Amino acid sequence: MQRSSTEIAVVTGARRGLGLGTARALAREGLHVIVTARDEQRAAQGVAALRSEGLHAEGRALDVASDDSVDAFFDWLDDTHGRIDVLVNNAGRIFEAGRSGTFEPPAALLLEAIDNNALSAYRTIRRALPRMNARGYGRVVNVSSGMGALTDMGAGYPAYRASKTVMSAITRLAANETRGDVKVNIVCPGWVRTDMGGPSATRDLDEGVASIMWAARLPASGPNGGFFRDGKRIDW
Repeated sequence: MQRSSTEIAVVTGARRGLGLGTARALAREGLHVIVTARDEQRAAQGVAALRSEGLHAEGRALDVASDDSVDAFFDWLDDTHGRIDVLVNNAGRIFEAGRSGTFEPPAALLLEAIDNNALSAYRTIRRALPRMNARGYGRVVNVSSGMGALTDMGAGYPAYRASKTVMSAITRLAANETRGDVKVNIVCPGWVRTDMGGPSATRDLDEGVASIMWAARLPASGPNGGFFRDGKRIDW
């Protein structure tokens, strides 16, 4: 059984956008990056983009909305690499088509968004955190949005907002279960010009990735269980 001595980073939803940008930044720092997406073909697209730049990466299918898929992925990770050092929970999407009124979407849409955007992080943290605690090191970064902050809760996009608020609760719960030099934080990368953010977004990809990388590479003296943008704590 081959076991890795290089730091292993897992990035969910890494086919494009912030996920791919984060995978690229981690690979440039010398980590072995596992690019994940809902199926092998999508993961392979992300890997091909990184390898075309001379970076080392590996692709793997990971459907974060499926308990079975997450369990199978971590079983494979144990057998193949035997460790996980960085987990970036980036996978997610906006479920509302346009700026629908707060109470227009059916409750089922909110449940679907919470399952996809928040419980996805719960599923991966549930498997990653014991492994990090056992080794005494790990960084978990949950990619969120200020739209989920209760102090800045506006109208519209109820499914997306609710899902990100639940992710905040999961982050706090996980941070209280860490041992040794293990940290779980939540990051708002800002409104970034990606396929999801659109061309009118106020930030470029590098700015969004920099926020995520700050939390992914925190020193031992860094914070645990906080909500950050650009390395600065923001309100929940």
